[in-house]
Amino acid sequence: MTEPSPQGLPFMKMHGAGNDFVILDSRTGGAVTTPALARALGDRHRGVGFDQLAEIRASDVADFALDFWNSDGSRTGACGNATRCVSDYMMRQLDRDSLTLVTQRGELQARRLKDGRVSVNMGHPIRDWQAVPLSHAVDPDHLPLPGDPVAVGMGNPHCVFFVENAEAVDLAVQGPRFEHDPLFPQRANIEFASLIAPDHLRMRVWERGAGVTLACGSGACATAVAAHLRGLTGRHVRLDMDGGLLEVDWRDDGVWLAGPVAHVYDAVLPPAFLAALQDVTP
Repeated sequence: MTEPSPQGLPFMKMHGAGNDFVILDSRTGGAVTTPALARALGDRHRGVGFDQLAEIRASDVADFALDFWNSDGSRTGACGNATRCVSDYMMRQLDRDSLTLVTQRGELQARRLKDGRVSVNMGHPIRDWQAVPLSHAVDPDHLPLPGDPVAVGMGNPHCVFFVENAEAVDLAVQGPRFEHDPLFPQRANIEFASLIAPDHLRMRVWERGAGVTLACGSGACATAVAAHLRGLTGRHVRLDMDGGLLEVDWRDDGVWLAGPVAHVYDAVLPPAFLAALQDVTP
């Protein structure tokens, strides 16, 4: 994949446990993503469709850098499953089983496990209310919202609810209700989880800027951290998502996220698609 050319803009489609991404590789040129391009590509009827867009950039301090965009054109600071997918792509390119990358979270590590899954260190959870961020000083372990949720930052803000039956939650109603609560000045990803066993959770998610998704890597990390803080689980947790199984291990060096990755296809956006965006408000 390269930067835009008269022939169009190459891209790749990947997913991790059904959490799907468009991936652009801008290492040989400048960044190309704009809010208008992200919205156009994210449209599942008129574009390609994705939960997030990941743009690979060159880095002087790591093997590569990553920027993330939501399908509504907004930026996000972290995306665990996209990080795992791009790491899989880059490890194959570099013929290696480990590498480093840079996101807004700082320098992260990724590894290929013996079973083929990809694991990435998503960094330490953010527990300070100002850094999550929340709009005012409250106990992040017990937010003053119906359902007594937990706030955890993983490079983006998360609000985790523990419920009797995650299957029974109407995500399309409850997700936006809490995403836009005044307590979250940057909005929030909303997770609903129910306990299966001390090392096993069922989790469903509403992502800010994307809506209902089949899985969320940073959300899985936040939920596992919140579950341990509540005394529900240990630090190593399996999470059943709508799209598959993710595994989280909260270690001394950070929160490690592991799961499957899949390459779907490579394609090229035609010049006419890109030209139409020139008349779109950024």
